[in-house]
Amino acid sequence: MFQGLETASSYFLRPLEPRIGLRVSAASPADISRPFCYYRHMRTLVYSCIAFLVGMIISVMVILNTCFGEASTMGASMLANQMTGIVLLTVMMRLIPRKAGINAPMRGEHAPWGLWFGGIIGLTILIINFVTIVRIGTTMAMASAVFGQSVMSLVIDATGFLGMPKRRMERREILPLAVSATGIVIMTAAGGSFAISWMLLSMLAGVLTMAQMVYNSLFASYKGALFSARNNVVSGVAASIVWFAITDFTPTFTALTRFTSYPLWLSLGGGTLAVVVVVSMNIIIPRIPSIYSALLLSSGQIIMSVILDAALYELFSPYLLTGALLIIVGMVINLWQDLGKNRKSGIPRT
Repeated sequence: MFQGLETASSYFLRPLEPRIGLRVSAASPADISRPFCYYRHMRTLVYSCIAFLVGMIISVMVILNTCFGEASTMGASMLANQMTGIVLLTVMMRLIPRKAGINAPMRGEHAPWGLWFGGIIGLTILIINFVTIVRIGTTMAMASAVFGQSVMSLVIDATGFLGMPKRRMERREILPLAVSATGIVIMTAAGGSFAISWMLLSMLAGVLTMAQMVYNSLFASYKGALFSARNNVVSGVAASIVWFAITDFTPTFTALTRFTSYPLWLSLGGGTLAVVVVVSMNIIIPRIPSIYSALLLSSGQIIMSVILDAALYELFSPYLLTGALLIIVGMVINLWQDLGKNRKSGIPRT
C-alpha cells in the first residue's frame, strides 16, 4: 500500500538519512537500505493511521459547523470558526519555535503568490457542505464527497497536479480500488435520500478538498505547516466577509452579536477541529501517495458519518454499513498485496 511513498516524499521533503542516524559513506548500500526501508514503512504506517483519524474528525467538524449554522446563520458559523482557527494557530506559532517540527518550512525559497489564497477554496467547500448536508444528510453528503476525493486523487497521481510526483497505477491496484468504489456506489445509490443534483455538488466539494490539501501542503513546504494553516484561515475570513456582506449581511451580523448565547462546544468546536485537520493534512499529504490518503480519509469520514447519523438522527441503513465495510475491505486487500511484495523484496514486515 505504501510503495509510492518515496516518489511523493522526494519532492517535498529533505533527505531522511541524517535524521535516522545513517552514515552513507561508512556503510554499503545493502546495510543502508534495510534499516531505512523499515523506518520508512513504519513511519508511513503511522501517517496512514493519522489520516484515517483525521477523516473521522472531518465528519464531526462538518456536523458541528452545520449545527451551529442552523442555530445561527451559515455566515456566522463560518466566520466564528475561522476566527477561532486564527487565534489557536497564532498561539501555536508563538509557542512552537519557527525551525521546529510542524512550524518549520522545508524550502528556503519565497512562496509563489498564487499559493496565498487557499481560504477561498475552503470557503467554497464549507458552503457546499452546509447546503448539501441540510438537503441529503451527513452520510450521503460525505459519501458523495468521498467519491469526488477518490476521483481527484487519481487525477493528481496521473497528472502531477501542482508539482506532485506522477505515479503510474499498477494492475494489482485495480481490485482494491474497484472494491472501494463499489462500496461508495452502494452507499450513494442505495442509502436513501437520493438527490443526484445535491450528490454531484457534494462530489465537487470532494474534488476541491483534495485539491486544497495538495495546495496547502505545497504552501506549507515554503512557509511551515502552522503558517500555511493560519494563512488558509485568514484568506478564508477575508473571502467570507466579502461574500456574506453581499449575500446575507443583516442576519449574519445579528447572529454574531448573539455569539455568547450559544454553547461553547457548538460555537468553537468546528473551528478547533478545523485547525487539527488543516495542520494534520499539511503534514500527511506530502508523505503518502494521494490515492491512499484519499482512501484513508474517505473511510474515516464515511464510518464516522454512519455513526453520527445513527447516534444523532437515528438514521441507519444496511446499505450504508455495507458500503463502509467494502471500503475497508478494499484497503485491507491493498495492504495485504503490499506486504506480500515487501516479503518478496526482503523488506522486514512493519
